[in-house]
This record gives sequence, C-alpha cells and structure tokens, in this order.
Amino acid sequence: MKDIRQSPRVAPATGAGPGTGRAVATALARARDIVYAGMRDTHGRNRQRGADLLALARDEGLQLRLLELDVLSERSCRSALDQLLLEQGRIDVVVNNAGMLMSGVTEAFTPEQVAQVIDTNALSWLRVNRAALPAMRRQGAGTLVYIGSTTSRIHEPFLGPYVASKAAGDALAEVMGFEVRPFGIDSIIVAPGAFTRGTDHFNHAHGPADGAVLEQYGSLPGRAAGLPAILDASDAACGGPLDVAAVGAAVRDVLAVAHGQRPARITVDAQHKGVEELDALHQARQADFLTRMGLDDLLPASARRSSHHHGAAQ
Repeated sequence: MKDIRQSPRVAPATGAGPGTGRAVATALARARDIVYAGMRDTHGRNRQRGADLLALARDEGLQLRLLELDVLSERSCRSALDQLLLEQGRIDVVVNNAGMLMSGVTEAFTPEQVAQVIDTNALSWLRVNRAALPAMRRQGAGTLVYIGSTTSRIHEPFLGPYVASKAAGDALAEVMGFEVRPFGIDSIIVAPGAFTRGTDHFNHAHGPADGAVLEQYGSLPGRAAGLPAILDASDAACGGPLDVAAVGAAVRDVLAVAHGQRPARITVDAQHKGVEELDALHQARQADFLTRMGLDDLLPASARRSSHHHGAAQ
C-alpha cells in the first residue's frame, strides 16, 4: 500500500476541549502536526475552551485549529471532516476521544441514560470513522486512534453504563481495525486508567435518574462518591499519580513508531491494574483463531509475529 505519511500530519481529534482530548491535541501540535481540535458549540458553551486553545497555539506557534464537530450527529461529523479535507487535502490520523462518564448504582440508571452513554462513547466512533475512512482508503494509509479505558478489560462497580459503553467501543474499534488494515490503515486503542488530575471527568459525571431504585440500595450508593479518593490512594501506593498529559504523550510516542509496526493497544495506567497481561493473552488467542480461519492478514504485524511464534512452540 502507498504510504502518504508526511510531516506534519493532519490530525483531527474529537472532544478536544477538556481533559484527555486537550492533552492529545496539544501533544500532537507540539510534535509539529496540524491538529484540528474538534468540539461542539465552539461559539457557545465551548467558546472559552476554544479561545484557550487558540491562545496556546499563538503563544507557541502551533498549527492547532478549532473544528466545529458534534460526535452525536453524523451530518456534523461529515461536514467537519469535509471542511478539513477541503483545507488540507488529506487526513493522516483520527483521534476518537469524545466521551462522557456515568457513575452510580447501575440499576438506578434508566435505559435511556445507558443508551445515551453508549451513543457518546461507542457509536460516535463509528460516525467519525464513517466520515474519515473513505479519504483514508483513497490515500492507501492512515491511522485510527481511540481513547478507550482500562475498565473495558477490568470492570469496576458503580460504573456500569460507562463500562458497557467502553467495552462496546473497544469491540467496534478492534473489529474495524481488522477490516481496514488491508487498506494500509493502522488502528490503535489507547487505554487510560482513571485520572484525577488534569481532567474534570469525575466532577462532570452523570448520576442515575431513578431515585426510587437508588433508595433501595441503602448506604451503598454513598461509596460511589468516594471513588476519586480511593483512586488517589491507589495512585499513591503505586508510585504516585499521573497527570492526564501522560495520555497525550503516549499518543504522540506511539505515532512516532513506523506505520504498520505500531502496537494495536497501549495502556496508560497509574493504578497498575495489570491490563497489559490480559491484553497479551487476548491478542494471542485472537491471533490464533484468526490464523486458523485464514484471516491472519487482517491482524496487526505484532499479533502476526506472536501468532507465528505460538504456533512454532506447539
């Protein structure tokens, strides 16, 4: 496949106003890429966040631009990336980051709330990809980056809807990664642990809407409110907390690896939950199964190597 990678790369990133999105956008811009910071309502609720990013771009001489993009609207996703293509002529990297958090007793969330978080954290990735992939296929190259979560591997109580949404997004991303690989398109899932610094994720978490159900759980829901303090203690026990800037640095560094040789998954986890061990086992079993199906050409290069080694050892 033709490799059209250039420096700087053209990289739209969704949900780029706060937290991980801002961290990734600024890290890539500082790596001299042309970054389009996607967010909705750039003239309204996100006006100040957009102004802050533009001020940073001016101060540091970065090619960091705003992109009006609502990941809940397929029309908005297509319009935004059409505008980007009109200006730049290509898309090299797409960072699917936009997301929301729900925290509380799972039964007390309404089905409508759960549908909302799955729409935001999983279906939005499909909308953005549907807008970007036709251009990447024409180019014969590109990279899809997803900001996932360690919770898709190791589940936590009081995060049921969020965990379900992240697991759904993870599955969509992995399967789409198989299907776009023959077109020269890389796929990387970045799994952060919980961050209590550099983000308002917990402060902006949505709670359950069914108060009548919540009351039936007695004092248990109060334990959900203590999650940030518990995570801080876990960070301290594991060597100290990470700032959300670590996610931006991880994305920057994995994109510096040669196209086609990048890992399919990386973890940024101050709590050291051991997700990497589960990932290694998952990748080995997945690679073995696809190899037996004659679909090993759809695997990332690292998985194909591990599958061949595993087969030789048997």
